[in-house]
Amino acid sequence: MANSADFVQDALADGRQIIRLSGNFAIATIGEVDARLRDINSPVAEIDLSGVDHMDTVGAWLVHRTAKEHSAEITGGADDAGRLIDAISGVDQTDVVPKPHISSLNRLLAEIGSGVIVGITTLLQFLGFVGQVVKASFILVMNPSRFRWHAVVQHFDMVGVRALGIVGLMSFLIGIVIAQQGAVQLRQFGAEVFTINLIGRLTLRELGILMTAIMVAGRSGSAFAAQIGTMNITEEIDAMRTIGVVPAEALVVPRVIAAVIMMPLLGIYASLMSIIGGGILCWIVLDIPPATFVQRLREVTPMTDFWIGMIKAPVFGAIIAMAGCFQGMQVKGNAEQVGLKTTAAVVQAIFLVIVLDAFFAVFFSEIGWD
Repeated sequence: MANSADFVQDALADGRQIIRLSGNFAIATIGEVDARLRDINSPVAEIDLSGVDHMDTVGAWLVHRTAKEHSAEITGGADDAGRLIDAISGVDQTDVVPKPHISSLNRLLAEIGSGVIVGITTLLQFLGFVGQVVKASFILVMNPSRFRWHAVVQHFDMVGVRALGIVGLMSFLIGIVIAQQGAVQLRQFGAEVFTINLIGRLTLRELGILMTAIMVAGRSGSAFAAQIGTMNITEEIDAMRTIGVVPAEALVVPRVIAAVIMMPLLGIYASLMSIIGGGILCWIVLDIPPATFVQRLREVTPMTDFWIGMIKAPVFGAIIAMAGCFQGMQVKGNAEQVGLKTTAAVVQAIFLVIVLDAFFAVFFSEIGWD
């Protein structure tokens, strides 16, 4: 082509040379000029663009690269070509900036610090959410016509009735494990009869309620988070706010009430199933008849153990329901967030339940309910 890209080389007295470009420096007309410019080995002092008719981005990049390789000065040419070359040189980031070295200790401290900040932030947000739920509860008490009784009954079914099978089986097996391990250890001292003490007190005071709470957290707490999170993604909660419905009143309070009421009932049921499991094992392994087992159980198990479990149960239920609803309300963006927040709801609920159980253990011990 007549106006294809080309260049000539003029030697200077000091051994360097001037490259004079000419023609159309565009992607369609550069041709073999790229390879010829790469083959230049002698030093270049100047690249003259006076003979260039037109230049596009590819041509500008070719000129900039050649000038950079030889540390040459670019002269001549139209203003448009100069501005294009300046723009190309502005985005040329071939130099890699080395990343600062971070020691393993600094990285560990940074991760710990980030975790602490996230934990404190989440705790403050959760406390604020608890305040919203308490406020919504008072408003519903003052305005009973706004309370959604059918939603509470529906959650009774999901939290309580549908959980009977798995809670009963888990508690029955835990009772067997407690009895078996207690019998093995106490047999060394000829005190197998005290296995009944272990089953009764440990089941009614601690494990019956605690294991039920963990099961409800994994089952119902996760369901609350997934349900509300999905409603967040589909903008149903925004629609509720638009029509004047308060989400805390319509979604959170019924779930919290259902969990608070059903947890003591599930705790009693779980304790009974655990005692039955332990009693069956004592009957089979230790030859303790059911009548003797029940009589001994009544003698060694104080009513305070039962009341301790009943005090803890509604608190655990409220914490589980509010943790699930709180994480569901935090869902933003896409469906992946639903899974992440559901997992966070289960972890948060179980963690808070265990922390509160430890607090109750110390508190009741201090007031003399040993």
